[in-house]
Amino acid sequence: MSRVKLRSMLFVPADSERKLAKALGNPADVLILDLEDAVAESRKETARQMAAEFIAAQAASISARLFVRINPLDTALAMGDLAAVTVPGLAGIMLPKTRSAADIARLSHGLDALEARAGIAPGTVKVVPVATETPQAMLNMQTMCSPIERLAGVTWGAEDLSTAIGAVSNREEDGSLSPLYQLANSLCLCAAAAAGVPAVDTLYADFRDAAGLAAACRASRRRGFRGRIAIHPDQVATINEAYSPTEAEIAHARRIVDAFAAQPEAGTLSIDGVMVDKPHLTQALETLRFNE
Repeated sequence: MSRVKLRSMLFVPADSERKLAKALGNPADVLILDLEDAVAESRKETARQMAAEFIAAQAASISARLFVRINPLDTALAMGDLAAVTVPGLAGIMLPKTRSAADIARLSHGLDALEARAGIAPGTVKVVPVATETPQAMLNMQTMCSPIERLAGVTWGAEDLSTAIGAVSNREEDGSLSPLYQLANSLCLCAAAAAGVPAVDTLYADFRDAAGLAAACRASRRRGFRGRIAIHPDQVATINEAYSPTEAEIAHARRIVDAFAAQPEAGTLSIDGVMVDKPHLTQALETLRFNE
């Protein structure tokens, strides 16, 4: 399965000409043209057409990959969204309010036909589901226990889940995530790992708090996330830096890879007085791959 770099994914309201234009120079790995929460009901059709036109006009000239967050599959808007935006240059779909892997399969079947209609190579358009926004999804995360066609990554969210269960807040009085949302965070990591794709952390809401974002990203990366959603252009540089391997990490990874290459029969090796084994080699290879 080909890997799409999802270190930073910036939401852009698809019905805002100004914000679309501003996003052109942003260093995000992915721009997510949003047709869902950022767009009023009266602007949905306009947003569809603007997203399609933006993709057709800009896909060949910008470095960011272009994704679209469509409306949920259980709404009347979803198929119309897909039909409008599946044009050459579309890199992926973000699927909100996913309920299980069956939703990803249903979306993929629709993309099969739409890619053929648009003259796009089969399987080109990838999918990143928001995997924890519904109670059903929380109970069905085990359905993503093996590789899934088109799946490029898995992300999670807390706001829609708290609304669905009737919570006053998704945080405790001290500001920490409540247990259900800590579980959602952990299940996202496990689902992504089981499917063999990167886990992408949810948004950091206070876009003015650069220090808080940086700290949250560092903690997130330690836990296994490989990228983060951004809701403001100014967050992207901080996210890119936080989720990129440091020079020291790259150098250490190369030493591990070189050491095992020199002794391919070895199960464990000593590097700087610390024992490393095959899991360390796998992690080192992933670090070098991410940096490519």
